[in-house]
Amino acid sequence: MSYINIYDVLPKEIVEQIQEYVDGVKVYIPKKADNRKSWGSNTDTKQLVSSRNHQIRLEHQNGLTVSELAQKYFLAEKTIQKIVYSRQSTE
Repeated sequence: MSYINIYDVLPKEIVEQIQEYVDGVKVYIPKKADNRKSWGSNTDTKQLVSSRNHQIRLEHQNGLTVSELAQKYFLAEKTIQKIVYSRQSTE
């Protein structure tokens, strides 16, 4: 997250009003709900995780145990269980 100088984006009067509430501290101003992007929308990570999880489900259906899958994918057994037994496992 990068920081910008408040005087570069807001009028002095507004800065002075803000200083009445918070003076000399860093303040995070979140994006509007309409401007938020969903997780993974900037990269292909979401697709990669989905593909990996699909492969884990297939391998489990073909006989690999949770323990074997955990070792193969370097994940905790609980994580493999969540993947294998999630609703998406029926898709």
